[in-house]
Amino acid sequence: MEPKWLEWAKELQSIAQAGLTYSRDVYDLERFEQIREISMEIMSQYTKVDQSVLKNLFANETGYPTPKVDIRAVIFEDNKILLVKENSDDSWSLPGGWADIGLTPSEVAIKEVKEESGFDVKPVKLLGVLDKKCHPHPPSPYHVYKIFIQCEIIGGGPQTGIETTAVGFFAENELPKLSEGRNTRSQIEMLFRQVNNPQEPVYFD
Repeated sequence: MEPKWLEWAKELQSIAQAGLTYSRDVYDLERFEQIREISMEIMSQYTKVDQSVLKNLFANETGYPTPKVDIRAVIFEDNKILLVKENSDDSWSLPGGWADIGLTPSEVAIKEVKEESGFDVKPVKLLGVLDKKCHPHPPSPYHVYKIFIQCEIIGGGPQTGIETTAVGFFAENELPKLSEGRNTRSQIEMLFRQVNNPQEPVYFD
């Protein structure tokens, strides 16, 4: 579970964003701005990220606050899972990224796999919808739902993209260093269990 300070900071951020969106009273707007500043101070204190960076992170967040959606494609071949090596942290993850406005989850999975690994895929099954706070990810300023979609390769070939430096298939007992902000070892192990036991239900939370 995520630390309590992070939970409080995100709740304060959510309250502030909703207040700044719907309030019309100038004094209330000032108070909600103060709440947003307090939430950023908390995050900065514990994450050591500069407050100016955090302010830019939330500056484009408007409207009623809702969780972000991260979509990950799950592709198996010969009981090995497809992973890509991320430029940003030199670690490995399932192909995927933030959901795009105007695209379905399946369409996002297809796009991300092509861009990050070079493969053409067909989505075939929903494996899980996870709340990031319930899993051992590093602290994150956003509240995130993660959608895992099983896909089958129908074409293309291994090729890196703008955000990736390597593409590979890995057995469960040979997993490389994972990009834990994107996926954890326990999640990868869960996906192996689901694929090896087709009757496993969709995992949630």
